[in-house]
Amino acid sequence: MRYWPTLVMVLVLAGLGLYLYAIELPQKESHERQDTADKKVLLFDQETLSGLTVKTDRHELVFARTPEKVWMITAPLSTEADQREVQNLIRALVTGTVTRVVEDHPTNLTPFGLDNPVTTITVVAGAVRETYSIGDSGPLSSTLYVLRESDRKVLLTNLAPKDFVNKTLMTFRRKDLLHMSQGDVERIRLTYPTTEIVLYQGQEKPKSKWKLRYPIEAEADQTEVRALLFRLEDLKAQGIVDPGPERDALAQTLTVPKVKIAIHTSDGDQTVKLYQPDQAGDAVIAETSPEGPLYRLNSTAIRDLTKELFTFQDKRLLGIDYTDVAMLSVKTPTEQYVLINQQNEWVFEDQPTEKLDQQATDLFVSRVANVPAEERVIKQAGPLAPYGLVTPAAEFIATGRDGKIAGKLSIGSHANGLAYAMGQRISGIFQIRADLLTQIPAKKELLAASSETKASSH
Repeated sequence: MRYWPTLVMVLVLAGLGLYLYAIELPQKESHERQDTADKKVLLFDQETLSGLTVKTDRHELVFARTPEKVWMITAPLSTEADQREVQNLIRALVTGTVTRVVEDHPTNLTPFGLDNPVTTITVVAGAVRETYSIGDSGPLSSTLYVLRESDRKVLLTNLAPKDFVNKTLMTFRRKDLLHMSQGDVERIRLTYPTTEIVLYQGQEKPKSKWKLRYPIEAEADQTEVRALLFRLEDLKAQGIVDPGPERDALAQTLTVPKVKIAIHTSDGDQTVKLYQPDQAGDAVIAETSPEGPLYRLNSTAIRDLTKELFTFQDKRLLGIDYTDVAMLSVKTPTEQYVLINQQNEWVFEDQPTEKLDQQATDLFVSRVANVPAEERVIKQAGPLAPYGLVTPAAEFIATGRDGKIAGKLSIGSHANGLAYAMGQRISGIFQIRADLLTQIPAKKELLAASSETKASSH
């Protein structure tokens, strides 16, 4: 019988544990869930939202969400909405919290600016809806008084005025002129009054490169093409003129576009024309279809999108990629040698048994192959003497893996950090950074023994 006290204690503890598990913990979790719900401004799951209305003293905007989860404006006109702006508004409601309930079923809304709210927002989730009236700022500038219609409570919230005040139809309209993602664009055609430039994405794997197709077949400047894609992706209207008398009158002032941009993706083609009417000063007008709206753009749009062929050409003058160089001939007034790549190891042509500093040689060859033109001096090479190119300060000739000469670079006179140069990739005379002239190693400096001696001396 001496075990009875222990057995009773075990039963008491088990009963206590069962009570905590079955009653106390669920009640606590229920209270916590209720507390969390009480602190929410929007009581819906945002993924269930199907409609939205934004009403101010100037307009009433009605939005509907399509089965593809795209927000459309359905009133006062039917058009695609700016997805980011709509999502920002919804996210502000979803993440908004209630600091405290100021009044329940108030009789006077004036102290909170809710007798004439700056904005009234109605959200719809299937058959359920909720309306929020946005009033004045609270004690802190980053707070707002809100009247929630379902329970007629005046709430002090952490909602920010910037998310709800001064929102207009233009705020919520889609302003991007092109539906595009940079990675999806396969071809770009730029048509100017007197010429045309066509860029296309190659099929090399794993990373394709942009190339010029017209007016020449050549490698493109990858950085410049990416910059162009960024500008196209960021091409946004500052004003929209919808079809009607105003659009018709504006369209009559448009003659020849300064540039017509056509992009091709797997989903099809898109086109935008940019005009600059004489009577409009710096104003830029864009058109994406003959019957659609006209768009007013930033005055810099035409300058950003009207580029000459040289801008998009690969400006590395040598004319061959560093990885494709099988042999490089180097000639300066004091040095002359030939480097050969044998099974991914550099050697001198006349001293093949000498060990070279592979890292230093690699770096030097890559510098020669990648030196770009900074400015074009003349399009076609004429007299060379004025540029010091009759007797160059440095000459490089590169041979490809097929044994044919594939690259040439001559560097002439230099001053103020720039040097004149000619290359095989682009015809003409250019200015390059003069740094390369000081980075040409003497033959002995490329020897591995020389590098080791130099390192040990430090």
